[in-house]
Amino acid sequence: MGQDGRDGQPGEHREVVVVGAGIGGLSAAYQLQQQGRDVLVLEGSPQVGGVLRRRSVAGVPVDVGAEAMLNRRPEGVDLAAALGLEVCHPTVASSRIWTRDALRPLPRSLMGVPLDLDDLSASGVLTDAELARVREESGHAATPVGDDVTVGDLVDDRLGRAVTDRLVEPLLGGVYAGHARRISARAAVPQLVALAERGSLLDQAPGLTGPSTYSAPVFAGLPGGMGGLPSTLAERLEVRTRATVRRLGRVPVHGGHRFALTVGPTTDERTITADAVVLAVPAAAASRLLAELAPEAGRLVGGIEAASVAVVTLALRVADAGALAETDASGFLVPPVEQRAIKAATFSFAKWGWVREAGAADGLIHLRTSLGRHGEEAALQASDDELVAVSLRDLHDATGLHATPVDTHVQRWGGGLPQYALGHLDRVARVRAALEAVPGLAVCGAAYDGVGIPAVIGSAQRAVADVTA
Repeated sequence: MGQDGRDGQPGEHREVVVVGAGIGGLSAAYQLQQQGRDVLVLEGSPQVGGVLRRRSVAGVPVDVGAEAMLNRRPEGVDLAAALGLEVCHPTVASSRIWTRDALRPLPRSLMGVPLDLDDLSASGVLTDAELARVREESGHAATPVGDDVTVGDLVDDRLGRAVTDRLVEPLLGGVYAGHARRISARAAVPQLVALAERGSLLDQAPGLTGPSTYSAPVFAGLPGGMGGLPSTLAERLEVRTRATVRRLGRVPVHGGHRFALTVGPTTDERTITADAVVLAVPAAAASRLLAELAPEAGRLVGGIEAASVAVVTLALRVADAGALAETDASGFLVPPVEQRAIKAATFSFAKWGWVREAGAADGLIHLRTSLGRHGEEAALQASDDELVAVSLRDLHDATGLHATPVDTHVQRWGGGLPQYALGHLDRVARVRAALEAVPGLAVCGAAYDGVGIPAVIGSAQRAVADVTA
Protein backbone atom coordinates (compact mmCIF):
# COMPACT_ATOMS: atom_id res chain seq x y z
CA MET A 1 0.00 0.00 0.00
CA GLY A 2 2.93 2.31 -0.67
CA GLN A 3 1.92 5.91 -1.25
CA ASP A 4 3.52 9.29 -1.60
CA GLY A 5 4.35 11.04 1.68
CA ARG A 6 2.35 14.12 0.65
CA ASP A 7 -0.81 12.12 1.35
CA GLY A 8 -0.24 12.51 5.09
CA GLN A 9 -2.57 15.04 6.71
CA PRO A 10 -1.61 17.68 9.29
CA GLY A 11 -2.57 16.50 12.74
CA GLU A 12 -2.46 12.83 11.78
CA HIS A 13 -1.88 10.48 14.71
CA ARG A 14 -0.71 6.85 14.60
CA GLU A 15 -0.06 4.32 17.33
CA VAL A 16 3.43 3.48 16.05
CA VAL A 17 5.52 5.09 13.34
CA VAL A 18 8.50 3.21 11.92
CA VAL A 19 11.06 5.40 10.19
CA GLY A 20 12.86 3.52 7.44
CA ALA A 21 11.63 0.85 5.00
CA GLY A 22 14.68 -1.38 4.85
CA ILE A 23 14.34 -4.96 6.01
CA GLY A 24 14.70 -3.82 9.64
CA GLY A 25 11.92 -1.27 9.51
CA LEU A 26 9.59 -3.42 7.44
CA SER A 27 10.02 -6.49 9.64
CA ALA A 28 9.46 -4.37 12.76
CA ALA A 29 6.29 -2.93 11.24
CA TYR A 30 5.08 -6.37 10.21
CA GLN A 31 5.53 -7.73 13.72
CA LEU A 32 3.72 -4.73 15.17
CA GLN A 33 0.89 -5.20 12.69
CA GLN A 34 0.64 -8.89 13.64
CA GLN A 35 0.17 -7.73 17.23
CA GLY A 36 -2.81 -5.65 16.14
CA ARG A 37 -1.00 -2.31 16.30
CA ASP A 38 -1.82 0.63 14.07
CA VAL A 39 1.53 1.19 12.33
CA LEU A 40 2.79 3.49 9.60
CA VAL A 41 6.16 3.21 7.83
CA LEU A 42 7.85 6.36 6.52
CA GLU A 43 10.64 6.04 3.94
CA GLY A 44 12.57 8.99 2.56
CA SER A 45 13.65 7.39 -0.71
CA PRO A 46 11.37 6.50 -3.63
CA GLN A 47 11.54 2.76 -2.91
CA VAL A 48 11.55 0.23 -0.11
CA GLY A 49 14.10 -2.43 0.73
CA GLY A 50 17.28 -0.64 1.72
CA VAL A 51 20.20 -2.79 0.55
CA LEU A 52 17.80 -5.51 -0.63
CA ARG A 53 17.09 -4.49 -4.20
CA ARG A 54 16.46 -6.08 -7.58
CA ARG A 55 17.13 -4.65 -11.01
CA SER A 56 16.61 -6.03 -14.52
CA VAL A 57 19.91 -6.82 -16.26
CA ALA A 58 19.46 -8.04 -19.84
CA GLY A 59 15.81 -8.65 -19.03
CA VAL A 60 16.45 -10.79 -15.97
CA PRO A 61 15.61 -9.37 -12.50
CA VAL A 62 18.58 -10.08 -10.21
CA ASP A 63 19.74 -8.87 -6.81
CA VAL A 64 22.03 -5.85 -6.90
CA GLY A 65 22.39 -5.74 -3.12
CA ALA A 66 22.37 -8.50 -0.52
CA GLU A 67 21.70 -11.81 -2.26
CA ALA A 68 21.58 -14.30 0.61
CA MET A 69 20.87 -14.75 4.30
CA LEU A 70 22.20 -17.13 6.90
CA ASN A 71 20.07 -20.24 6.98
CA ARG A 72 21.33 -21.42 10.36
CA ARG A 73 19.98 -18.33 12.13
CA PRO A 74 16.18 -18.57 12.08
CA GLU A 75 14.85 -15.01 11.80
CA GLY A 76 15.16 -14.63 8.04
CA VAL A 77 13.87 -18.02 6.93
CA ASP A 78 11.11 -17.87 9.54
CA LEU A 79 9.93 -14.50 8.20
CA ALA A 80 10.00 -15.81 4.64
CA ALA A 81 7.91 -18.81 5.70
CA ALA A 82 5.41 -16.57 7.50
CA LEU A 83 4.99 -14.59 4.28
CA GLY A 84 4.51 -17.75 2.23
CA LEU A 85 7.78 -17.29 0.32
CA GLU A 86 9.78 -20.24 -0.97
CA VAL A 87 13.36 -20.50 0.29
CA CYS A 88 16.16 -21.89 -1.86
CA HIS A 89 19.81 -22.69 -1.19
CA PRO A 90 22.99 -22.16 -3.19
CA THR A 91 24.23 -24.96 -5.40
CA VAL A 92 27.11 -27.18 -4.31
CA ALA A 93 29.55 -24.94 -6.20
CA SER A 94 32.37 -23.91 -3.87
CA SER A 95 34.09 -20.57 -3.49
CA ARG A 96 37.69 -19.75 -4.37
CA ILE A 97 40.26 -17.26 -3.20
CA TRP A 98 42.34 -15.34 -5.75
CA THR A 99 45.78 -15.09 -4.25
CA ARG A 100 49.36 -15.71 -5.31
CA ASP A 101 48.35 -15.54 -8.98
CA ALA A 102 45.86 -18.40 -8.86
CA LEU A 103 42.25 -19.19 -8.00
CA ARG A 104 42.69 -21.51 -5.04
CA PRO A 105 40.15 -23.54 -3.03
CA LEU A 106 38.85 -21.56 -0.07
CA PRO A 107 39.89 -23.60 3.00
CA ARG A 108 37.29 -24.54 5.57
CA SER A 109 37.36 -21.82 8.19
CA LEU A 110 35.66 -19.76 10.86
CA MET A 111 35.70 -16.34 9.20
CA GLY A 112 39.13 -17.15 7.78
CA VAL A 113 40.53 -18.94 10.85
CA PRO A 114 41.49 -22.40 9.52
CA LEU A 115 39.54 -25.40 10.78
CA ASP A 116 41.52 -28.05 8.85
CA LEU A 117 45.31 -27.78 8.46
CA ASP A 118 45.43 -30.39 5.71
CA ASP A 119 42.79 -28.43 3.80
CA LEU A 120 44.75 -25.22 4.36
CA SER A 121 48.02 -26.78 3.21
CA ALA A 122 46.49 -28.25 0.06
CA SER A 123 44.98 -24.89 -0.92
CA GLY A 124 48.36 -23.25 -1.49
CA VAL A 125 47.12 -20.01 0.08
CA LEU A 126 50.04 -19.92 2.55
CA THR A 127 53.74 -20.60 2.08
CA ASP A 128 55.51 -23.38 3.99
CA ALA A 129 56.91 -20.85 6.44
CA GLU A 130 53.46 -19.33 7.01
CA LEU A 131 51.98 -22.79 7.53
CA ALA A 132 54.68 -23.56 10.09
CA ARG A 133 53.72 -20.39 11.96
CA VAL A 134 50.09 -21.51 12.01
CA ARG A 135 51.00 -24.94 13.42
CA GLU A 136 52.78 -23.28 16.35
CA GLU A 137 49.37 -22.29 17.71
CA SER A 138 48.52 -25.87 18.69
CA GLY A 139 48.75 -26.22 22.45
CA HIS A 140 48.34 -22.49 23.03
CA ALA A 141 47.07 -21.68 26.50
CA ALA A 142 43.74 -19.97 27.11
CA THR A 143 44.10 -16.22 26.68
CA PRO A 144 41.80 -13.66 28.35
CA VAL A 145 40.78 -11.22 25.64
CA GLY A 146 39.78 -8.41 27.97
CA ASP A 147 37.23 -5.77 27.06
CA ASP A 148 37.77 -6.18 23.31
CA VAL A 149 40.34 -6.83 20.60
CA THR A 150 40.25 -6.49 16.83
CA VAL A 151 39.78 -9.63 14.77
CA GLY A 152 43.08 -9.01 13.00
CA ASP A 153 45.12 -8.47 16.15
CA LEU A 154 43.75 -11.67 17.71
CA VAL A 155 44.50 -13.73 14.60
CA ASP A 156 47.91 -12.10 14.11
CA ASP A 157 48.88 -13.08 17.64
CA ARG A 158 47.63 -16.66 17.40
CA LEU A 159 48.26 -17.69 13.79
CA GLY A 160 50.43 -15.06 12.15
CA ARG A 161 49.81 -12.07 9.91
CA ALA A 162 49.54 -14.14 6.74
CA VAL A 163 46.30 -15.78 7.94
CA THR A 164 44.82 -12.35 8.61
CA ASP A 165 46.03 -10.90 5.30
CA ARG A 166 45.09 -13.76 2.97
CA LEU A 167 42.10 -15.42 4.66
CA VAL A 168 40.47 -13.27 7.33
CA GLU A 169 40.63 -9.99 5.41
CA PRO A 170 38.79 -11.20 2.28
CA LEU A 171 36.09 -12.97 4.31
CA LEU A 172 35.49 -10.01 6.63
CA GLY A 173 35.68 -7.71 3.63
CA GLY A 174 32.79 -9.59 2.07
CA VAL A 175 30.63 -9.08 5.16
CA TYR A 176 31.64 -5.66 6.45
CA ALA A 177 33.70 -4.12 3.64
CA GLY A 178 36.07 -3.26 6.46
CA HIS A 179 39.55 -4.06 7.71
CA ALA A 180 40.25 -6.95 10.07
CA ARG A 181 42.60 -4.94 12.27
CA ARG A 182 39.88 -2.35 12.91
CA ILE A 183 36.86 -4.59 13.45
CA SER A 184 35.79 -5.70 16.93
CA ALA A 185 36.17 -9.43 17.48
CA ARG A 186 33.54 -9.45 20.23
CA ALA A 187 30.99 -7.82 17.91
CA ALA A 188 31.85 -9.48 14.60
CA VAL A 189 33.16 -12.96 15.49
CA PRO A 190 32.25 -13.67 19.15
CA GLN A 191 32.80 -17.40 18.64
CA LEU A 192 36.47 -16.71 17.89
CA VAL A 193 36.84 -14.84 21.19
CA ALA A 194 35.21 -17.70 23.09
CA LEU A 195 37.61 -20.20 21.51
CA ALA A 196 40.67 -18.07 22.31
CA GLU A 197 39.61 -17.77 25.93
CA ARG A 198 39.36 -21.57 26.17
CA GLY A 199 42.71 -22.44 24.60
CA SER A 200 44.20 -23.30 21.22
CA LEU A 201 42.08 -22.41 18.19
CA LEU A 202 43.54 -25.28 16.18
CA ASP A 203 43.04 -27.85 18.91
CA GLN A 204 39.34 -26.93 19.16
CA ALA A 205 38.77 -26.80 15.40
CA PRO A 206 37.87 -30.50 14.95
CA GLY A 207 34.92 -30.02 17.28
CA LEU A 208 33.49 -27.18 15.24
CA THR A 209 30.85 -27.94 12.64
CA GLY A 210 30.61 -25.96 9.49
CA PRO A 211 31.03 -26.98 5.86
CA SER A 212 32.86 -24.88 3.34
CA THR A 213 31.74 -21.30 2.95
CA TYR A 214 28.65 -20.81 0.74
CA SER A 215 27.52 -24.45 0.80
CA ALA A 216 23.98 -25.33 1.85
CA PRO A 217 22.47 -25.16 4.32
CA VAL A 218 24.65 -22.35 5.67
CA PHE A 219 23.00 -19.82 3.35
CA ALA A 220 19.53 -19.35 1.92
CA GLY A 221 17.95 -17.14 -0.70
CA LEU A 222 14.67 -16.60 -2.48
CA PRO A 223 13.90 -17.67 -6.05
CA GLY A 224 13.79 -14.41 -7.94
CA GLY A 225 16.09 -12.71 -5.44
CA MET A 226 16.21 -11.47 -1.86
CA GLY A 227 14.69 -8.23 -3.07
CA GLY A 228 11.37 -10.07 -3.02
CA LEU A 229 11.38 -10.11 0.78
CA PRO A 230 10.95 -6.36 1.40
CA SER A 231 8.57 -5.94 -1.52
CA THR A 232 6.31 -8.67 -0.13
CA LEU A 233 6.37 -7.08 3.31
CA ALA A 234 5.58 -3.64 1.90
CA GLU A 235 2.51 -5.00 0.09
CA ARG A 236 1.05 -5.94 3.46
CA LEU A 237 1.85 -2.68 5.26
CA GLU A 238 1.06 0.99 5.00
CA VAL A 239 4.27 2.48 3.65
CA ARG A 240 4.77 6.04 2.48
CA THR A 241 7.79 6.61 0.29
CA ARG A 242 9.37 10.01 -0.47
CA ALA A 243 8.45 10.83 3.12
CA THR A 244 11.66 12.09 4.70
CA VAL A 245 11.47 12.59 8.46
CA ARG A 246 13.45 15.75 9.21
CA ARG A 247 12.81 16.12 12.94
CA LEU A 248 11.69 14.01 15.88
CA GLY A 249 10.36 15.80 18.93
CA ARG A 250 7.52 15.60 21.44
CA VAL A 251 4.32 17.53 22.00
CA PRO A 252 2.25 17.69 25.21
CA VAL A 253 -1.09 15.91 25.27
CA HIS A 254 -3.45 15.10 28.15
CA GLY A 255 -0.82 15.64 30.82
CA GLY A 256 1.72 13.54 28.93
CA HIS A 257 3.57 13.59 25.64
CA ARG A 258 3.37 12.18 22.16
CA PHE A 259 6.15 11.91 19.63
CA ALA A 260 5.96 14.45 16.81
CA LEU A 261 7.58 13.72 13.46
CA THR A 262 8.15 16.51 10.96
CA VAL A 263 7.82 14.97 7.52
CA GLY A 264 8.55 16.35 4.06
CA PRO A 265 10.34 19.43 2.67
CA THR A 266 10.25 22.76 4.48
CA THR A 267 7.97 24.11 1.76
CA ASP A 268 5.35 21.43 2.43
CA GLU A 269 6.08 19.89 5.80
CA ARG A 270 3.53 17.83 7.72
CA THR A 271 3.42 16.69 11.34
CA ILE A 272 2.51 13.16 12.36
CA THR A 273 2.19 12.27 16.02
CA ALA A 274 2.70 8.80 17.47
CA ASP A 275 2.63 6.95 20.77
CA ALA A 276 5.81 5.08 19.84
CA VAL A 277 8.57 5.40 17.25
CA VAL A 278 11.08 2.91 15.86
CA LEU A 279 14.07 4.42 14.06
CA ALA A 280 15.22 1.87 11.47
CA VAL A 281 17.53 4.11 9.48
CA PRO A 282 21.33 4.18 9.04
CA ALA A 283 23.43 5.47 11.92
CA ALA A 284 24.01 8.97 10.51
CA ALA A 285 20.28 9.57 10.00
CA ALA A 286 19.40 8.06 13.39
CA SER A 287 21.95 10.32 15.07
CA ARG A 288 20.30 13.43 13.62
CA LEU A 289 16.80 12.35 14.62
CA LEU A 290 17.88 11.46 18.17
CA ALA A 291 19.60 14.80 18.78
CA GLU A 292 16.62 16.51 20.42
CA LEU A 293 15.10 13.76 22.56
CA ALA A 294 18.14 11.59 23.34
CA PRO A 295 21.28 13.61 22.61
CA GLU A 296 23.68 11.16 24.28
CA ALA A 297 22.24 8.26 22.29
CA GLY A 298 22.48 10.39 19.15
CA ARG A 299 26.11 11.21 19.83
CA LEU A 300 26.99 7.54 20.35
CA VAL A 301 25.12 6.40 17.26
CA GLY A 302 26.79 9.14 15.24
CA GLY A 303 30.16 7.59 16.07
CA ILE A 304 29.35 4.41 14.11
CA GLU A 305 31.15 4.76 10.79
CA ALA A 306 30.12 3.11 7.52
CA ALA A 307 31.74 1.85 4.34
CA SER A 308 30.60 2.58 0.81
CA VAL A 309 30.58 -0.19 -1.78
CA ALA A 310 29.56 -0.80 -5.37
CA VAL A 311 28.10 -3.92 -6.97
CA VAL A 312 28.68 -4.38 -10.70
CA THR A 313 26.37 -6.89 -12.42
CA LEU A 314 27.29 -8.26 -15.85
CA ALA A 315 25.18 -10.25 -18.32
CA LEU A 316 27.26 -12.27 -20.81
CA ARG A 317 26.41 -14.53 -23.70
CA VAL A 318 27.20 -18.13 -22.85
CA ALA A 319 28.94 -18.42 -26.21
CA ASP A 320 31.30 -15.57 -25.27
CA ALA A 321 32.05 -16.70 -21.72
CA GLY A 322 34.18 -19.68 -22.67
CA ALA A 323 35.24 -22.00 -19.87
CA LEU A 324 33.72 -19.69 -17.25
CA ALA A 325 30.24 -20.77 -18.33
CA GLU A 326 31.05 -24.31 -17.15
CA THR A 327 32.78 -23.37 -13.89
CA ASP A 328 32.30 -25.43 -10.74
CA ALA A 329 33.00 -22.37 -8.58
CA SER A 330 30.45 -19.98 -7.10
CA GLY A 331 32.92 -17.11 -7.24
CA PHE A 332 36.04 -15.90 -5.52
CA LEU A 333 37.31 -13.54 -2.82
CA VAL A 334 40.30 -11.24 -3.19
CA PRO A 335 42.65 -10.40 -0.29
CA PRO A 336 43.51 -6.68 -0.11
CA VAL A 337 47.24 -7.54 -0.24
CA GLU A 338 46.71 -8.53 -3.88
CA GLN A 339 45.97 -4.85 -4.65
CA ARG A 340 43.19 -5.58 -7.11
CA ALA A 341 40.22 -3.31 -7.84
CA ILE A 342 37.53 -5.86 -6.97
CA LYS A 343 37.23 -7.49 -3.57
CA ALA A 344 35.01 -10.36 -4.71
CA ALA A 345 33.23 -11.88 -7.67
CA THR A 346 30.06 -13.96 -7.54
CA PHE A 347 29.21 -16.26 -10.42
CA SER A 348 25.49 -15.89 -9.80
CA PHE A 349 24.56 -18.33 -12.57
CA ALA A 350 26.66 -21.04 -10.89
CA LYS A 351 25.68 -20.18 -7.32
CA TRP A 352 21.90 -19.93 -7.76
CA GLY A 353 19.89 -22.34 -9.86
CA TRP A 354 17.13 -19.78 -10.43
CA VAL A 355 19.61 -17.27 -11.90
CA ARG A 356 20.95 -19.86 -14.36
CA GLU A 357 17.42 -20.84 -15.40
CA ALA A 358 16.33 -17.22 -15.81
CA GLY A 359 19.18 -16.45 -18.20
CA ALA A 360 19.15 -19.76 -20.08
CA ALA A 361 16.20 -18.86 -22.33
CA ASP A 362 18.28 -16.12 -23.97
CA GLY A 363 21.62 -17.91 -23.74
CA LEU A 364 22.90 -15.61 -20.99
CA ILE A 365 24.77 -15.94 -17.73
CA HIS A 366 24.90 -13.35 -14.93
CA LEU A 367 27.75 -12.58 -12.55
CA ARG A 368 28.73 -9.70 -10.36
CA THR A 369 31.70 -8.07 -8.71
CA SER A 370 31.94 -5.94 -5.57
CA LEU A 371 34.29 -3.05 -4.98
CA GLY A 372 35.05 -0.76 -2.06
CA ARG A 373 36.23 -0.99 1.53
CA HIS A 374 36.01 1.33 4.51
CA GLY A 375 38.19 4.38 4.01
CA GLU A 376 38.64 3.73 0.28
CA GLU A 377 35.69 5.72 -1.01
CA ALA A 378 37.88 7.53 -3.57
CA ALA A 379 38.08 4.32 -5.59
CA LEU A 380 34.31 4.47 -6.06
CA GLN A 381 34.36 7.98 -7.49
CA ALA A 382 35.09 6.45 -10.88
CA SER A 383 32.30 6.43 -13.46
CA ASP A 384 30.02 3.44 -13.96
CA ASP A 385 31.85 2.62 -17.19
CA GLU A 386 35.19 2.68 -15.38
CA LEU A 387 33.92 0.35 -12.64
CA VAL A 388 32.69 -2.05 -15.31
CA ALA A 389 36.05 -1.85 -17.08
CA VAL A 390 38.15 -2.61 -13.99
CA SER A 391 35.80 -5.46 -13.10
CA LEU A 392 36.27 -6.99 -16.54
CA ARG A 393 40.02 -6.51 -16.30
CA ASP A 394 40.24 -8.34 -12.97
CA LEU A 395 37.89 -11.08 -14.18
CA HIS A 396 40.13 -11.58 -17.22
CA ASP A 397 43.25 -11.80 -15.07
CA ALA A 398 41.60 -14.24 -12.65
CA THR A 399 39.68 -16.49 -15.05
CA GLY A 400 40.82 -15.69 -18.57
CA LEU A 401 37.40 -14.24 -19.42
CA HIS A 402 37.44 -12.07 -22.52
CA ALA A 403 33.92 -10.99 -23.40
CA THR A 404 31.82 -7.91 -24.01
CA PRO A 405 28.76 -7.81 -21.75
CA VAL A 406 25.29 -7.76 -23.27
CA ASP A 407 24.16 -5.52 -20.40
CA THR A 408 25.59 -4.10 -17.18
CA HIS A 409 24.32 -2.48 -14.00
CA VAL A 410 26.27 -0.55 -11.36
CA GLN A 411 24.69 -0.20 -7.94
CA ARG A 412 26.37 2.16 -5.48
CA TRP A 413 25.70 1.77 -1.78
CA GLY A 414 26.91 4.97 -0.13
CA GLY A 415 27.53 4.30 3.56
CA GLY A 416 25.83 0.95 3.12
CA LEU A 417 27.82 -1.16 5.58
CA PRO A 418 28.32 -0.07 9.22
CA GLN A 419 31.70 -0.68 10.80
CA TYR A 420 31.91 -2.44 14.16
CA ALA A 421 34.94 -0.76 15.71
CA LEU A 422 36.54 -1.70 19.02
CA GLY A 423 34.03 -1.35 21.84
CA HIS A 424 31.01 -1.65 19.53
CA LEU A 425 28.99 -3.83 21.91
CA ASP A 426 29.57 -1.38 24.75
CA ARG A 427 28.56 1.53 22.50
CA VAL A 428 25.27 -0.16 21.56
CA ALA A 429 24.55 -0.99 25.20
CA ARG A 430 25.07 2.67 26.12
CA VAL A 431 22.78 3.77 23.29
CA ARG A 432 19.98 1.57 24.58
CA ALA A 433 20.60 2.67 28.17
CA ALA A 434 20.26 6.29 27.08
CA LEU A 435 17.01 5.51 25.24
CA GLU A 436 15.47 4.09 28.40
CA ALA A 437 14.89 7.71 29.43
CA VAL A 438 12.57 8.10 26.41
CA PRO A 439 9.93 5.35 26.71
CA GLY A 440 8.37 4.36 23.41
CA LEU A 441 11.48 5.15 21.34
CA ALA A 442 13.79 2.43 19.98
CA VAL A 443 16.39 1.91 17.28
CA CYS A 444 17.17 -1.09 15.10
CA GLY A 445 19.13 -2.02 12.02
CA ALA A 446 22.49 -3.17 10.75
CA ALA A 447 24.33 -0.54 12.79
CA TYR A 448 23.64 -2.30 16.08
CA ASP A 449 23.32 -6.06 16.37
CA GLY A 450 24.80 -7.55 13.18
CA VAL A 451 24.84 -6.72 9.49
CA GLY A 452 23.26 -9.90 8.09
CA ILE A 453 19.57 -10.12 7.24
CA PRO A 454 18.63 -12.43 10.18
CA ALA A 455 20.57 -10.21 12.60
CA VAL A 456 18.77 -7.09 11.35
CA ILE A 457 15.41 -8.82 11.74
CA GLY A 458 16.46 -9.84 15.25
CA SER A 459 17.36 -6.22 15.97
CA ALA A 460 13.89 -5.20 14.78
CA GLN A 461 12.28 -7.76 17.06
CA ARG A 462 14.16 -6.29 20.00
CA ALA A 463 13.01 -2.78 19.07
CA VAL A 464 9.40 -3.96 18.91
CA ALA A 465 9.74 -5.46 22.39
CA ASP A 466 11.22 -2.19 23.67
CA VAL A 467 8.43 0.05 22.37
CA THR A 468 5.59 -2.28 23.35
CA ALA A 469 6.83 -3.21 26.84
